[in-house]
Amino acid sequence: MTHDSPAADPPHAADAHPPQSLWRELRDAVRGTDADYTKIPLRRAVFLLAVPMVLELVLESTFAVVDIFFVSKLGPSAVATVGLTESYLFLLYAVAMGLAMAVTAVVARRIGEGKPEEAAATAVQAILIALLVSVPPALAGIFYAQDLLRLMGADAWSIEHGYRYTQWMLGANVVIVLLFVINAIFRGAGDAAISMRVLWLSNGLNIVLCPLLIFGPGPFPAWGIEGAAIATCIGRGCGVLYQLWVLFRGGKHIRVTAAQLVWHGAMLWNIVRTSLGGVGQMIVAMTAWIFLMRILATIGSEAVAGATIAIRVMMFTMMPAWGMSNAAATLVGQNLGAGHADRAEAAVWHIGWYNMGYLVLVSVLFFAFPQQLVGIFSADPEVVKVGAEWLRILSYSFFIYGWWMVTVQAFNGAGDTVTPTKINVVFFWLIQIPLSYWLAIQLGWKELGVFWGVFVSETSVGAFTLWLFTRGKWKQAKV
Repeated sequence: MTHDSPAADPPHAADAHPPQSLWRELRDAVRGTDADYTKIPLRRAVFLLAVPMVLELVLESTFAVVDIFFVSKLGPSAVATVGLTESYLFLLYAVAMGLAMAVTAVVARRIGEGKPEEAAATAVQAILIALLVSVPPALAGIFYAQDLLRLMGADAWSIEHGYRYTQWMLGANVVIVLLFVINAIFRGAGDAAISMRVLWLSNGLNIVLCPLLIFGPGPFPAWGIEGAAIATCIGRGCGVLYQLWVLFRGGKHIRVTAAQLVWHGAMLWNIVRTSLGGVGQMIVAMTAWIFLMRILATIGSEAVAGATIAIRVMMFTMMPAWGMSNAAATLVGQNLGAGHADRAEAAVWHIGWYNMGYLVLVSVLFFAFPQQLVGIFSADPEVVKVGAEWLRILSYSFFIYGWWMVTVQAFNGAGDTVTPTKINVVFFWLIQIPLSYWLAIQLGWKELGVFWGVFVSETSVGAFTLWLFTRGKWKQAKV
């Protein structure tokens, strides 16, 4: 179907909402509105949801690069400690993000069906699940931090001095899980502006506290790499407190009441059932990343540090595209709930073209200035060389990567989280890991082998997922 079809932009919706100035639309997007995203013109719905989601993730990625900028002043081993710890955090992110996918899909579907009370009750069950899943990683991080780093091939400095960073990040992981899950509640409901303000608060505090707690100017003690973790926990903890306050006070589309603070087995199981596919797809992707980091660790700390910096730069530049993709998940979920399947599909095509255009510009930047970008975070020539190699190789795949991001979120927003899991198993476990190992170790390409293995697998998965989306089976998903 075309983007100008009645299903995409109903004539009555255009009449009900006359065109506004760009400034007013931007103000509405940042402040939040009570607009019905199943009825207003599709381009306006995309704008109102995408702007706060993009701004939210831009600040998240800003913190990621600011954090690694300060940590890099402590040396390659400190950066490697962050990278190796994040390998374990990625497993936690897999659970948190998989749960968040399910929460967004279920909440969006209930809002689209006109059942805000059920959406709020679903939110409570999601928070209960988040609290439960945070316990095992916390215990592992607190008591076995050094063993976990040793298992990943960390050097002596990381094991002796960096383990406290790992203790903090894993031990206080509940704030990470809750931040993901509660923001997913707001996004699914259409309150994207609230999610944006939460990350503004949490990451703004992180950015301010990070240099103070690492280097200790004035009255602050110098905690070194441990200070980076403490700053992160304080910032995210404050973000969670703000989330809970707003959730019970009430946003534009969802509000939790005291009467809903009960265990509801059927709703809880629906979330768990729907999240299994999401958790599965994220675990597959994240464990693949752990294997890649383990391969790089055998090459040296400089290889790990260079890859860690490159991934932070990539995260920073790609967050706007992820923000737009998150908007697709909300629009798909709400419009399927309202019975507008064609409008849900049209939203994905709209956002997919925006994503592709943006990431092509990013790829030009990566290709033209890779050394300069990595050089901002490290003066070590070997670290800069490794990071620049990865950025340049990544630049070749971005033309398709934007489509992969949007179509995966379309599946997840529809509640079909199993299909992306199956795709990830094939392309990440069966292609990416063996190919990277073969190129890096067997053929002796070292870090270049890993980078080219990632390029081949992720370009292929992008093209295949887009083709699968066009078949349309995701429209029949039930949540």
